[in-house]
Amino acid sequence: MTAHTRYEDLARELGSVGAVRRELARNLPHDCPPAPAVVLTLLGRHGELRMTRLADLMAIDMSVTSRHVAYAVERGWVDRRPDPLDGRVRLLRLTGSGERMLAEMHRRTSDTLAHLLGDWPEEDVTRLTDLLARLRASFGDCGCGCRTAPRGTRPLPPQHPPAAHD
Repeated sequence: MTAHTRYEDLARELGSVGAVRRELARNLPHDCPPAPAVVLTLLGRHGELRMTRLADLMAIDMSVTSRHVAYAVERGWVDRRPDPLDGRVRLLRLTGSGERMLAEMHRRTSDTLAHLLGDWPEEDVTRLTDLLARLRASFGDCGCGCRTAPRGTRPLPPQHPPAAHD
């Protein structure tokens, strides 16, 4: 098998991961759609963030990010406060209610994965977890195009992921 074919196979499998994400999203709390869930997850992972950084991490337009943040703020999951270094900028952070919602999301996701992967050997789950963490690290944590594409190719804009190949 050539390297090119391996990467084609990998691209095809990564495109199929959307089905896994959709199944996990179906098990989110009814009042927490996937996009606000990502807001909570990123704030839980990174702590306080500026809106611009959150938009970069989500790899979506600032206006769309703002709508998702507003949804979370309206429900009391996220708090906005002035940045002490620049009062014109707001910092976003999880509230206690947001931390509880994030914990509930994690519990539901873990329960779903345990149910669906219950017949997998523990070593396989551990290996998949390690490989996915390594894959994410290879791409960096930012969806802002800060990694360069190989010569002769043009990276897709972050808000337009490659089409799924099922």
